[in-house]
Amino acid sequence: MFEKSTWIRLPRNVVVGHDVLDRTAEAVAELHLTGRPLVVTSPTPREVAGERVVAGFADEGPAPATAVVEEASFGAVEEVIATAQEADAGFLVGVGGGKAIDITKMAADELGLGFVSVPTAASHDGIVSGRGSVPEGDTRHSVAAEPPLAVVADTEILADAPWRLTTAGCADIISNYTAVKDWQLANRLKNVEYSEYAGALSQMTAEMLVENADSIKQGLEESAWIVVKALVSSGVAMSIAGSSRPASGAEHLISHQLDRLADDPGLHGHQVGVASILTEYLHSGAKGEWRSVRDALANIGAPTTAADLGIADETMLEALTTAHEIRDRYTILGDGMSEEAAREVVRATGVI
Repeated sequence: MFEKSTWIRLPRNVVVGHDVLDRTAEAVAELHLTGRPLVVTSPTPREVAGERVVAGFADEGPAPATAVVEEASFGAVEEVIATAQEADAGFLVGVGGGKAIDITKMAADELGLGFVSVPTAASHDGIVSGRGSVPEGDTRHSVAAEPPLAVVADTEILADAPWRLTTAGCADIISNYTAVKDWQLANRLKNVEYSEYAGALSQMTAEMLVENADSIKQGLEESAWIVVKALVSSGVAMSIAGSSRPASGAEHLISHQLDRLADDPGLHGHQVGVASILTEYLHSGAKGEWRSVRDALANIGAPTTAADLGIADETMLEALTTAHEIRDRYTILGDGMSEEAAREVVRATGVI
């Protein structure tokens, strides 16, 4: 008897485009959420967009409560939960970059409340995914949470965000290219369940950015449009898969290890982008597609070397040889690389 089942949670409203920030309350109204909203943001995003979002909700219903988070931490999640309970919030709205949105997402999941994502930077696919990432000491924890019920992404605001954040978002998507290959490898060698639909969607988003890298330019709103659509698609792929597999493979393990080892780690998206050059080389060899990955990153102005990241050569090597220890997820790294093999890869690709 066929007994397989799945439960896919996706955003019900995705509003993307020029000057859509003021339509946040409208997008939420269609969800039939009730009660007082709690708008969670951080200092700069509050000025850029948070105050407008608060004003928009105030015009339509109960005056929102607000919470301003200074840092990404589990303590901040607890503070937001307490604020929501004190305000008797009916739903949460995260306004900002990765920090504010991840904290809001995790707090909403703990409270069992709906969550709306309003990104002010296209820096990673967490704006729509069902996972939150919070650092603790020298470790970054990835925690399962409910994806947003709605996403409101104003391309005018995203285009004005610091360019390094946008290039980090692009690199995060490009890294899906190798994440899917790792997932397929795990399916073949370890019988890990694989979703053709989720894998194809994730790979398509990566290929879209690789193919359009030349047209992604700083300050160009059309570029923000391309990037945010790719980030949304990547998040949807993870929701369909029910895991982060479509967007997280060996390149993410390497990045997580860099977070632990480096004195001053780079942006998450930049680190996984550089790591994807290495993992693509491991998948397809010297004649493979690693140059296309590297060139796409270079064309958008993202780092392609350890030096670009500000990471010491020996730290990059250590991350490459120990990243397989991060979590029980089978990737092209297998049970680890020798230092000699790692040196050959980083030199062949020019990463160091």
